[in-house]
Amino acid sequence: MEIHIRPARPNDHEALTKISFASKRHWNDPESYYRVWKDELTITSRYILENRVYVAETVGKPIGYFSIVEVKKDFHAGKVLVRKGFWLEHLFLLPAYIGKGIGTRLMHFAETYCRKEGIPSLYIFSDPHANGFYDKMGAAYLRESPSSIEGRTVSVYKYRIAQ
Repeated sequence: MEIHIRPARPNDHEALTKISFASKRHWNDPESYYRVWKDELTITSRYILENRVYVAETVGKPIGYFSIVEVKKDFHAGKVLVRKGFWLEHLFLLPAYIGKGIGTRLMHFAETYCRKEGIPSLYIFSDPHANGFYDKMGAAYLRESPSSIEGRTVSVYKYRIAQ
């Protein structure tokens, strides 16, 4: 399967939103979670224009994407402390493509991008289902953080970019 990675275009927003929700639903979380995650998982044209978003596609069809967001100063989002720095905010694949090495290819692409841009590391809020992936990629586990879902936590990782 040939995979091409390209910058996202503003008109990709609907396809990327569908990928976000489909990828999360792969883990069969309670339906109530998706109401809380609605804004987090919805990708807008503006989001694409304001952040670094890259799409993985095969035969011209988007199958996954990642985004890197720069946070200019520490802030709290509810109970969650978001630190200043660069964040891998999203990395999602359509469920049919999970476990086929495409996430790894996206991470390597992100790493190459960061190296070219002088970005030394990426912070990651990892869904519990994705911790094994980030462990395999060599990201350093930092701590647990409250999630946007009451009573749930997410892991915080730091992925250092080899220079």
